[in-house]
Amino acid sequence: MLAKGLDLPRVTLVGVILADVGLNLPDYRASERTFQLLTQVSGRAGRSPLGGKVVLQTFSPEHFVIRTAAKHDYQAFYTKEIAYRRDLGYPPFARLVRIEMRGRDPERVENESRHIAGAIQQWMTPTQRRQIEMIGPVPCFFERVAGNYRWQIILRGPDPLSLLRGRSLGENRIEVDPPSLL
Repeated sequence: MLAKGLDLPRVTLVGVILADVGLNLPDYRASERTFQLLTQVSGRAGRSPLGGKVVLQTFSPEHFVIRTAAKHDYQAFYTKEIAYRRDLGYPPFARLVRIEMRGRDPERVENESRHIAGAIQQWMTPTQRRQIEMIGPVPCFFERVAGNYRWQIILRGPDPLSLLRGRSLGENRIEVDPPSLL
């Protein structure tokens, strides 16, 4: 709550319990989100002449996100994070396409996702097979939302959307460079 823009000038102590919990999420932006949250919430302490203190409780005090957030070292965070994304082929160095299938019948959703994955494999040219990685189909991290079961396929490469242009994927959700893989 305090991380999201409230100005409470008398707040002089901010504590973050399990500051590293977001780092364990299966999302390529987990480090960025954790760094952002920690720097925002720590900015709430010490906005007045009273000064302020921030306490981070973590199981990973040596993790680069925790260390750079504690120092408010945006440049060090960016340098390390952008190197990871380059090495692992995540945006902005590659593109991601997330295809999400959902429905009330879990077997039907799973079967549809497997059918779509098979179709995508058939659509790939030999060059695309070398350039584009297909991850899945797998259940989404939050497998059931609002009574709907969810499965996903993630395509990663220089232009994974080219595989889908002019193809029908039904009512399924397609996201290019999704803000989250959860």
